[in-house]
Parts: sequence; structure tokens; C-alpha cells
Amino acid sequence: MSAEFATQVVRQLTQEGYVAYWAGGCVRDYLRGEAPQDYDIATNATPQQVRTLFGARRSLAVGESFGVVIVLGAKGTGESVEVATFRREGDYLDGRRPSSVEFCTAEEDASRRDFTINGMFYDPLTQKVHDFVGGEKDLQLRIVRAIGNPTARMVEDKLRMLRAVRFAASLEFTLELETANAVTGMADQIQIVSAERIAQEFRRMLAGRHRARAMQLSCELGLLNVILPEVLQQTIAAGDSCWSRRLLLLEALEEATFPLGLAAVLRDVPSPMPLSSHQAASSSVEAVGTVFQICRRMKLSNAETNQISWLVANKGSLRTLPQSSLAQIKRIVSHPNFADLLKLERTADRVDGLCGEAYPWIDEFLQRTPAEEIHPVPLLTGNDLLNLGIPAGPRFKDWLIAIRDAQLNREIATREEAISLIRQWWKNSSDSTNFDR
Repeated sequence: MSAEFATQVVRQLTQEGYVAYWAGGCVRDYLRGEAPQDYDIATNATPQQVRTLFGARRSLAVGESFGVVIVLGAKGTGESVEVATFRREGDYLDGRRPSSVEFCTAEEDASRRDFTINGMFYDPLTQKVHDFVGGEKDLQLRIVRAIGNPTARMVEDKLRMLRAVRFAASLEFTLELETANAVTGMADQIQIVSAERIAQEFRRMLAGRHRARAMQLSCELGLLNVILPEVLQQTIAAGDSCWSRRLLLLEALEEATFPLGLAAVLRDVPSPMPLSSHQAASSSVEAVGTVFQICRRMKLSNAETNQISWLVANKGSLRTLPQSSLAQIKRIVSHPNFADLLKLERTADRVDGLCGEAYPWIDEFLQRTPAEEIHPVPLLTGNDLLNLGIPAGPRFKDWLIAIRDAQLNREIATREEAISLIRQWWKNSSDSTNFDR
């Protein structure tokens, strides 16, 4: 969203006699000389007054009970901004959300926010900062400090513990001592936060370039041990050098997606793969302490779960790829997540000081082998076998895999050759249940 639209909304509110400012993270980023990704506006206008001003067609009451209205830009622009009424909040009885909300002044609104650097307001019309919590000073000192009593802020919303880590890491700021101590003292209470909210913070941290510092801070403050005890058992407890290498891996990855970053963190956790991706997505049997179980616990999508599990399951697999059969090579190279695997394994071996002789060979193989040869159209399908009169049974899938391997190994090249091979296997095995492909 553009600064121009956010300024326009402030101007319209101000012209009607209301107080309106940019608020929160957009002010922090703007004062740091960075373009905010989005803008939030805080005002003394009530939700109903905001809706009356902008009209029902240009406003959405998405959180009216909490004083929040979405104001839409002109049709076709796709622009929108969240406009929230200054508010004070009642007790957080569940450690996640306030029990009540009352409208108030800008100063009172600032005092209920999480960190000083997120508690400032900015008037884009007068270009004046309204800072009631010392955010400007902490921004200059590069400090993440809770507003007021740090423990009280974390008690209100336990997710703030992870947000403190994310801001300190992503902004390259120092976490103020009392704020850090409050997080450490309450780290075990992070479990009260929903898995989805925790996963969202991890997405932001692990997809960012400061992912290594975020994980190190999470570890130092005791949060990682609670969220990912498997990493404590399999990596951190294995010795400082093991955890240090994982942090170096995270840093060396440079650009990375969330699944790739999490796979690097979980690199030492067991990841037995199900027989198929469908089983991975639908299985109700979760091996204790595995990557699959962690992904399920974090409520990740099936796609993310399968991707992360596959990446960890194939740890070290590329080192011996040049000695593998053509079928094995083509199967792994044609996997939709192979690019991430190659990036992860190449980087990990470099960090671990391994020679990485396989990677030039893999690069050359990819360069000289056409995509249609790496992943050719299958010669036969299950329907083809049924049409040949072969009943579905325990050997059905084995034969399809065997035909595919023969094709990838260049042992057969046509549909006719595949049918001939299947008929031969069927004839030879018709009197025996012990078929070894």
C-alpha cells in the first residue's frame, strides 16, 4: 500500500475534526528510512464515525468490537488501510486477547502496545512524531524494549516473547535486559499460544536473512527448547559445535523459504519418510520425535509438511548421487523440491568442511540432460495394467515402479516394450505369489 493513500485517509479524518496518525510498525520503518510494507492508522474517531465518513462501500467492519475498520481505496487500486480507534484494553485472561476494550486517548493507546519502537505515532500532514513511550530514543539506540513492565506485557500476550526475538533479529537491535529476562522467565508459557500463531512467527523469522540470529536468540532465551524440544535433544545437546554448524548453515543459506529454513533447523531430527506423499499428508500415525510430527504439531500445511520432511529425510543423499543408477538420479532430480535440496545440501557440506565433489557432477548432469529425459511421460499407468487384464493386487504398484525404473534406466523406450515386459512378468508370476522385481 502506498504512503499517499495512507496520508489521504489521515487527511480526510483530520478535515472532519478527528485526530488521526500513522501508528505502530509503519512509523518505526518510516523513521528508519525504510518503506513500510503496510500502514496502520490510529484515530479518536469511533468505528461508526469512520464508516460514516468513508461510506459502507469503502469500509469493512472486520474488527468493530475492537475498534478496527478497513478503509478501501478507489475501485481497481487494490489499496486498503486498517483504521483503529485509540483504545485501552482490559485484562488478558487467556494470555492471548483482551477481555474488553474501551476507547481512549492516543497516549493511553500507546501504553498498551508491545514495544517502544512500535508505540509511536506519526502525523504525515505535519510530519510530527508523537512519542509517549520513548520509542524514538530506543530507535536511535537500536534497542527492543517492552513498554512499561516487561513481564506485564508478556503476560498479556505470550506471543510477544517471539515477537521480541523477531524484532531484535530482523532489525539487528539489542534486546533490552529486563525485557530479555521477562522472556526467559516466562519461556515455558509460550505453549499457551496457538500453534498457528507460533508457526507464523517462525515463518517470518526463517524466511528473513537474519534467521540464524533469530534461532540463536530463541535458544538463549529458552523459547526454542519449548517449541522444538527435538532440536534440543538431537542438536543442541549434541554439543556446541553441532548447534553452531546449524546456525552457520542458516546464515550461509542467504535467500531461503520458510520450509528450507525449518529443514535446516531440523536437520538432525529423524525423518523416516512414508511410502508416498499421500501417506505423509493423511497418515494418522506419527512417529514420536520426528520431523513429520513437528510439522503436524505446528499445524503446517500438507505441502509444507511433505517438503520439510523430504528435505530432512534426504540429508547427505546427494554425496553419493553420481554412483547411483540413472533411475535413482532422475527420480530425485525430478522431485519438485530438488532445487531446495541441492541448495541445502551444497551449503551444508560447505559449512561442514566437506569436499562436495558430487556437486560439479550434478551441475553438469543437469546441464547436459534435457528435462524431457529426466522426467519423461510414463510409458504405462495403472489403468493400462487393468486394461491388460492384470488385477489390482500387491504386485500392481511394484510393477509400475519397475517399468518406470526400466524407462529411466533407458532399458526400454516405448509403450510396446513396456507392455511386453509386463506380460512376461505376469506370465512368470501367475503361479507364484513370491514375485521379486
